[in-house]
Amino acid sequence: MSRRPPQFRMPSWLPLDPYILLLIGTVVLASLLPASGRAAQAVGGASTGAVALLFFLYGARLSTREALDGLRHWRLHLTVLVCTFALFPLLGLAARGLVPYALTPELYGGLLFLCLVPSTVQSSIAFTSIARGNVPAAICAGSFSSLVGIVATPLLAALLIGGAAGGFSADSVLKIVLQLLVPFVAGQLLRRWVGGFLRRHRKALGYVDRGSILLVVYTAFSHGVTEGIWQRVSPGRLGALLGVEAVLLATMLAVSWYGARRLGFDRADRVAIQFAGSKKSLAAGLPMASVLFGAEAGLAVLPLMLFHQMQLMVCAVLAKRRSRDDDRRTSEPGRRSASGAGAASRRSSPTGV
Repeated sequence: MSRRPPQFRMPSWLPLDPYILLLIGTVVLASLLPASGRAAQAVGGASTGAVALLFFLYGARLSTREALDGLRHWRLHLTVLVCTFALFPLLGLAARGLVPYALTPELYGGLLFLCLVPSTVQSSIAFTSIARGNVPAAICAGSFSSLVGIVATPLLAALLIGGAAGGFSADSVLKIVLQLLVPFVAGQLLRRWVGGFLRRHRKALGYVDRGSILLVVYTAFSHGVTEGIWQRVSPGRLGALLGVEAVLLATMLAVSWYGARRLGFDRADRVAIQFAGSKKSLAAGLPMASVLFGAEAGLAVLPLMLFHQMQLMVCAVLAKRRSRDDDRRTSEPGRRSASGAGAASRRSSPTGV
């Protein structure tokens, strides 16, 4: 009886999302077959429309009532916003000292933009659930961060990056308002009539979301390739960028966890703060970069794409560790009776908390 050859399986702690592979494939496609001439104009127009549609859907999906209910936990949300839009930018500004020794000015501009992007929603919720944290808080914190980021990210970019970012100018703030904020507000206003349709077709519209982002990536890197992006970034510079981003992520994971403890948050809230306050949204950052950086968007989004995959890998390991720590904590003598009921209710919750 012959044995089957061993099959390769991706380790469970290494979440290489198939969508990440699609993003990488889109970059490769743009590198080999970049859009140019009239094709570039057509792709650029389609990308602009896709971005507007993307933020319309964001606005139509966000429940205003849930967002207002979440304001009751304002200290937690304020802590996440401080991590996202204050501590991250400060670390990004500190990295200016690495230019030109480790980072080129273009890569540093992308790194600084990464520090200005809002937090994630889906992955923050998922990792908070795995780690048995406060999932409702993670939902509200991620939603608030995305909402604030529509305004805060372009304003911070105007203040901290300015015209040195390859095509960025104060006019980009107006473009953000017209292309991102107006569709978002329109989605909120029309949510009463389109919300049911969006819920019924959530899976299909998820493909629209991801397809829109892939189109933005293709457009950005097509511009970059025609401008010689790969001739301007050496393997050594990419390695240095990965090292800088690893330090950035480790710093924010530590600050968000231990800082929340010093502020008096309980364990469940600290988990939500750590996962919502240490990550950056690829879905929100890519469309914004296409508006803010124009032809230089290829280099601008490269640090964000690398950081996004790094945060998924690291936080997947960390979330499982937090879950094991919670098992040991609740099984300690003297603590079982005090925390057993709470742990049982979290495990039986339909949200996975």
